[in-house]
Amino acid sequence: MAFVRFNPFTPGRARRRAAAALGVLCAALVLTMVVVNDAPGPRRSTERSAAEPTPAPVAPPTTPTAEPTLPAAPPPADLPVVDYGPAPRGFPRDPAPMSTVRLGEGLRPIRRIAAYDAPGGRPRAFLAPTISGVPVTTPIVTRRAGWTAVLLPSANRTIAWVPPGPWSTSELRDLLVVARQNHRLYWYRDDRLVRSWPVGLGMPAQPTPLGRTFILGRSALPGRVYADTEVFALGAVPDDPDAVPAGLRGAHIGLHAWYNPRDIGRNTSNGCIQIDRKAQELLLSELAPGTELVVVDQFPAPETLPAP
Repeated sequence: MAFVRFNPFTPGRARRRAAAALGVLCAALVLTMVVVNDAPGPRRSTERSAAEPTPAPVAPPTTPTAEPTLPAAPPPADLPVVDYGPAPRGFPRDPAPMSTVRLGEGLRPIRRIAAYDAPGGRPRAFLAPTISGVPVTTPIVTRRAGWTAVLLPSANRTIAWVPPGPWSTSELRDLLVVARQNHRLYWYRDDRLVRSWPVGLGMPAQPTPLGRTFILGRSALPGRVYADTEVFALGAVPDDPDAVPAGLRGAHIGLHAWYNPRDIGRNTSNGCIQIDRKAQELLLSELAPGTELVVVDQFPAPETLPAP
């Protein structure tokens, strides 16, 4: 097996080990002080020549106004709720799915919130505070007209727009980049490279999906094939659900340890990212739900990435 079917997560152990510090990113207003030199300079006559034209008055500079927040249409009560199954259709594409610039902030629904297809657009689904009992943190992609765009769970390379409402934000310090060509995973924290490891990826008929997704949560799937470690379930799903075995349909792409070290560095999985046990144990102890993971074909792996 190589997909992650959502056992409900193990709330006690998983939440203790995967808890992330909440932080609110604050913008600092910088006041620039202008020092005026009042030392005496060359004197000018206070008498203006009759031939000298009087300068036209200059209007004071205008202060830019903030972009007004577009209103949100009331959502119908019967909208579907995004869960572990395939997300509802009608949402827009991720504007930069292959970007390796860290999305440094996550959104956490406090209560059920409506997700729209555009700022001021049409409501398409509800985002709940939890999926299978696990709190949801989804990375923030951009903001516009008072609205916030997030990566949509249970979908690939897709975003949803949410208006101001009952949700909070948290800091996301980590980024995982998976390069398909050289079968390697790179772990960055605060945009500096921490570690990298070889990984196994999807076979040609069931490739590991490209683009940015995120750690949806952890699932306890004990057994020899997963090296008796917990599994990270990602927000991504197979690009071609019909290509996977029938018993794995409805499962998500996962990041997990694997029992056979000979598969690491090869394309043998059903789309999941396979890593050795020690690396998985380290990531389980360090990464929080909502951590972004980007799958690209090639990656130069610099020591430092651009800041968000």
